[in-house]
Amino acid sequence: MKEAAKNLGISLPDLDVYLSNAIPEFAGLTAVTKFGTGQSNPTYQLTADSGTYVLRSKPPGRLLPSAHAVDREFRVMQALADTDVPVPAVLHLAEAEMSPSRRAFFVMRYLPGRIFWDPALPESDRNERAAIYDAMNAALAALHDIDPAAVGLADFGKPGNYFARQLDRWSQQYLASTDTPSEAMTDIMAWLGAHMPPDDGQVALVHGDYRLDNIMFAPDTPQIIGVLDWELSTLGHPMADLAYQCMQWRLPNAGDMRGLAGIDRAACGLPDEAQYVAAYAARRGLGAIDNWPFYLVFAFFRLAAILAGVAARAAAGNASNPAMARKYGAAVPALAAMATIVMHEGADL
Repeated sequence: MKEAAKNLGISLPDLDVYLSNAIPEFAGLTAVTKFGTGQSNPTYQLTADSGTYVLRSKPPGRLLPSAHAVDREFRVMQALADTDVPVPAVLHLAEAEMSPSRRAFFVMRYLPGRIFWDPALPESDRNERAAIYDAMNAALAALHDIDPAAVGLADFGKPGNYFARQLDRWSQQYLASTDTPSEAMTDIMAWLGAHMPPDDGQVALVHGDYRLDNIMFAPDTPQIIGVLDWELSTLGHPMADLAYQCMQWRLPNAGDMRGLAGIDRAACGLPDEAQYVAAYAARRGLGAIDNWPFYLVFAFFRLAAILAGVAARAAAGNASNPAMARKYGAAVPALAAMATIVMHEGADL
């Protein structure tokens, strides 16, 4: 516990004094325990006389530009507090200049619930599996239906040309993460640039990492009690979130990044990709979705670029979970291969 506080860059007594002054309800910090999961921002459970909390911090060391935006996480969850998108209650943001660790962090209330790591949901029965996927679908549609200006997030991202800007951003991030860009990733970047759809004007608050294991469910029901990990949230195109989640239908159900490929979805009570997309479209009153192959290729490329950055942090010695970071880095070629398949074969809904 003292080691966890030390890794955060501040002693437990000093953190107790700081948080007791910063958060009116906070008192009597007794333990700091680092969560073993998570790759980007180190996350800690805080046990205090006043309750249980969670602290998310920027990692130490040299960081890629615009990465590890805990301040954005705090802001978006604060803005969503009274919406139909469930989020943890955030209590305090310490900017780097005022932080006792000299690293930005924020504190939120701890949510007691369930996180599912295998999208096949082997621990659930058929009915609960269907309800869990329906709840995920409903929460994503609700997020994209929010008017950003109405919740104070009109300036949360740049308007227009979302995919062009994102392709440029993640291409630069990927190239900054490796000394030797792979031929497959280089081809994917070129394909995305050549197949960029025209800007259709859709703008929504997008999560950026919307997947099953970033969602907290109630202990005994399939109700979502918190959507987590908003580091990559911004104003963007809603299809980016939808395609990102739909990658899991194409990922194998093995290893550290599990998907639903090879799973008998109908027998398990799980929707297939087309059914999931149709349910989302119906909730939002959308018609047919054009350019689906582009959205999927972009999703695979973006995740590959993110994981290349995770691997780079492991090599530099400042990954939150170095062993897992190296495994994720090894997944980059597999993700590039899946993107290449969609590039050549397309993807029907």
